[in-house]
Amino acid sequence: MKAYVFPGQGAQFSGMGKDLYDKSDLAKSMFSKANEILGFDIQKTMFEGTDEELKQTKVTQPAIFLHSTILAACLGDSFQPDMVAGHSLGEISALVANKTLRFEDGLKLVYKRALAMQKACEAEPSTMAAILGLEDDVVEKICSEVDGIVVAANYNCPGQLVISGAVPAVEEACARLTEAGAKRAMILQVGGAFHSPLMEPAREELAAAIEATEFSTPVCPVYQNVNAKAVSDPEEIQRNLIAQLTAPVRWTQIMNQMIAEGASEVIEVGPGKVLQGLFKKVDRTFPCSSAEI
Repeated sequence: MKAYVFPGQGAQFSGMGKDLYDKSDLAKSMFSKANEILGFDIQKTMFEGTDEELKQTKVTQPAIFLHSTILAACLGDSFQPDMVAGHSLGEISALVANKTLRFEDGLKLVYKRALAMQKACEAEPSTMAAILGLEDDVVEKICSEVDGIVVAANYNCPGQLVISGAVPAVEEACARLTEAGAKRAMILQVGGAFHSPLMEPAREELAAAIEATEFSTPVCPVYQNVNAKAVSDPEEIQRNLIAQLTAPVRWTQIMNQMIAEGASEVIEVGPGKVLQGLFKKVDRTFPCSSAEI
């Protein structure tokens, strides 16, 4: 069974998507439509922008979404997913790929998500940190003992968990986790505390947009971030997507579940190879590849 997976923020690079544009009339028309919807020339930023320009949340999120969804569309009849999943932002790309969302609606949601998250980041100094080399339950326990908001945010793979919260609480947690034996406790260069309670204003803002968007029955199940389970019911998918901004990304659990439920190969759709690397941390022999047209 083929599992198609879609990356999240951090996979961007200057020049992303240009090969698709050059090779495909469908890609050209989708980029043109994206520029209309967003009201600015995102294609120019993706193809020619600096790393600094591409790092802005309001650019990064739609850029990665566009790279992934346009690539999936360009695969044509060869794109036959048995299951899909996306890491954080990538979940919306996955929902367009499996026909739960229309491309236009997915892009509008991604842009609203990016702007709402940016606003929430500016409201309070917050950050994230990668913790390497500790068991998940040790990280969870220490975070729960720190004063202030700091929570497990991204379960990326065994031995790699990202925490998220207010700056002083994250710094305190990093110090305690290092004492507890973490190989690394590294503050990340991110805009703020994604997938933590500090994203509640963004969740509320995005909830209204998600509730006003039509969700269709997908062509295959999506393994969602909030519960790591295969979901095909449009209303349940919608509820889980609303919960996603303040809930952790259970990617380790998603990978294990996909493999347990019959995934025989994983194909990453979008920029980079981050998700393939995470699957290899679960099973070094697992067949992984990048989608190409």
